[in-house]
Amino acid sequence: MTSQSEVGLIQRLIVKHARDAFQGPEAIAAQWQALNFTAPPDFARALDQYENFLALLRAAGCEINVLPQAEDIGLDSIYVRDPAVVCDRGVILCNMGKPQREGEPAALAAALRALDYPILGTIQPPGRLEGGDVVWLDGRTIAVGRGYRTNDAGIAQFRALLGDSVDEFITVSLPHWRGAEDVFHLMSIISPVDSDLAVVYSPLLPVPFREQLLARGETLIEVPDEEFGRMGANVLAIGPRRCVLLDGNPITLARLEAAGASVLTYEGSEISLKGGGGPTCLTRPLARQG
Repeated sequence: MTSQSEVGLIQRLIVKHARDAFQGPEAIAAQWQALNFTAPPDFARALDQYENFLALLRAAGCEINVLPQAEDIGLDSIYVRDPAVVCDRGVILCNMGKPQREGEPAALAAALRALDYPILGTIQPPGRLEGGDVVWLDGRTIAVGRGYRTNDAGIAQFRALLGDSVDEFITVSLPHWRGAEDVFHLMSIISPVDSDLAVVYSPLLPVPFREQLLARGETLIEVPDEEFGRMGANVLAIGPRRCVLLDGNPITLARLEAAGASVLTYEGSEISLKGGGGPTCLTRPLARQG
């Protein structure tokens, strides 16, 4: 069992049900614009889509822990990847780069303590770190995106908290892309799906990092331009070459299957596209098969 993997068979994970994150039509109407959702999610459809998404996770046989509804926590809390990062020694709580999400790490910490999961430390201001910027490339190698959501001070604190849990720590400078208000993490452009296979959107992948991936012997599945906006590069590995992908990405799906991957798809117009969070964002794996 390990927490330092993006591709091992998921044994245990945390989610936040759309019912508890979105709360209802009134909360959605009050929050969606300030949180930069592209449109207000339809609450009833979101519940149906989320139940179907959970069914895919249950099919993987993992233990699913559902976070409770919490006060002063908004729609973005459905994207449980971001408030924390896990390593084999415990959970590192983030300090969110998006101000409206600042209460999420503490709410997650309370739930983790109830599960007897150890808290290793917390990123402190002025440091900022969001979990979507953190990618385990293997059990001893981690990549962290330096962008608008994660800053240098947060990266330095994160590195110190990891200590000897890693041998190689790679900082990846992210592009400006659509600006500070957009949802853009390192996991927006890379998703490992096996120890030697990753889905990437190379037009936004920094050259030095892409070269490092190739030098490691990674095969890169390229997401076409027309599927990047539908989160084709945001793929959840529920096990080696076993993937969950947002529907509407047929080219990426075909390229994954050609590489020997099995792919499950889900409808995510309300729970993914409008809030900018794909299947990796909707999950916080805690333990995988090592």
